[in-house]
Amino acid sequence: MAKKIDPKAIVGSKAKIADNVEVGPYAIISDDAQIGSGTKIEPFAQVLGQTKVGSNCHIFSQAVVGSIPQDLKYKGERSYLVVGDNNRIREFVTINPGTEKDAKTIIGNNNLIMAYSHIAHDCVIGDENVLANGATLAGYVDVGNNVVVGGLVAIHQFCQLGDHSIVGGCSKVVQDVPPYSMCDGHPAIVRALNSIGLKRKNFSSSAIKDLKKAFKILFFSDHSFDQAKKITGETIGSVEQVKFLLGFISNSKRGIGRRQDK
Repeated sequence: MAKKIDPKAIVGSKAKIADNVEVGPYAIISDDAQIGSGTKIEPFAQVLGQTKVGSNCHIFSQAVVGSIPQDLKYKGERSYLVVGDNNRIREFVTINPGTEKDAKTIIGNNNLIMAYSHIAHDCVIGDENVLANGATLAGYVDVGNNVVVGGLVAIHQFCQLGDHSIVGGCSKVVQDVPPYSMCDGHPAIVRALNSIGLKRKNFSSSAIKDLKKAFKILFFSDHSFDQAKKITGETIGSVEQVKFLLGFISNSKRGIGRRQDK
């Protein structure tokens, strides 16, 4: 199917537009942008700079994808934004490329980025994530897979959000969010295991049971965090999901928000 570009759209002569792409009136696509097959760009949306958008994405009206970083260090370097396949980018979303020369912001596949959300420079977003309305990610944030970020959540730069985690709406995230967790608060801390989310993703009952044990020791016991990690490793550390959880915690650079730190 041939591309369908409204005559009122502003499309750079050097832009690479695949077949079966729809571009609505008054949308703007810059010279250096690339748009994959089956992607739809609604009226007044903008795809700017060195931005590559994958196949079957849907970019809604007034979204601005690829505008220069909101970073005082940025001096006009050539940097990139790479957006994967099957992403829905809703109204008034803003996504920035990397800051330094050849740096990238990367968005994976099958993500829903709801209206007014912001993904800043140098972020890495995995697959199958949901960012609810007004979610705000500062620079260098790393989001795993199957993560839900609630509405109006603000995430500090360099934070990591582990796979299958969920952050409650209006939270302030200043430390890393462990995999499989439900976090909430000001600042956000671990509140529970994301049991419902894990069931929806077909985690086995035994894996969920072992993760509940691990969470009880790590986040809700009277042990120091170091003691809790040691006990968890010695008792159920061989379980695949628990091993992954402990590895994430060990590699955390911003620390983990928990109820108490003795």
